[in-house]
Amino acid sequence: MQQLKTLVHSGININQGTSFTRLTARAIVIQNNKILLMYTARYEDYSLPGGGVDEGESIEQGLIRELNEETGAQNIQVIKPFGLYEEYRPWYKDDFDIIHIKSYCYVCSIADELGKAQLEHYEQQNGMSTKWVDINEAIAHNERTLANSEKQGLSILRETFLLKRIACDLL
Repeated sequence: MQQLKTLVHSGININQGTSFTRLTARAIVIQNNKILLMYTARYEDYSLPGGGVDEGESIEQGLIRELNEETGAQNIQVIKPFGLYEEYRPWYKDDFDIIHIKSYCYVCSIADELGKAQLEHYEQQNGMSTKWVDINEAIAHNERTLANSEKQGLSILRETFLLKRIACDLL
């Protein structure tokens, strides 16, 4: 899969401390010139649907499961790989210092109708919801959040980069 970017968040040195790797899968679903995204009220940002790949799952199996859980998407088809985004972030628990996240992004197709999402408790607490959005509006929104919000999460840099790359390469 094509390497899109590797980001090391400020304040960490990847050669110092202990780290672990988390594999994630992210879906790119475009219909009628809109992209399917997750909006998180807590962080005021848009992100691609997806998340962690469970032990024993392939990347594609994790992608399909996460896309279904977060959005209620049905009849999910993985069309083609888009690229890999890697990042190194500070870890917030005592067991490690750094998390290395490998986000595998795929273009997918889904049925026209979304079913019921099955968000995890923390996703509900963070105010996550599924939205069909014009990609340029999502990019502009995330850029405003980056410039103005104290609430932004660490994922917004990745998500804004990916949205810009998708707009360039796929739309």
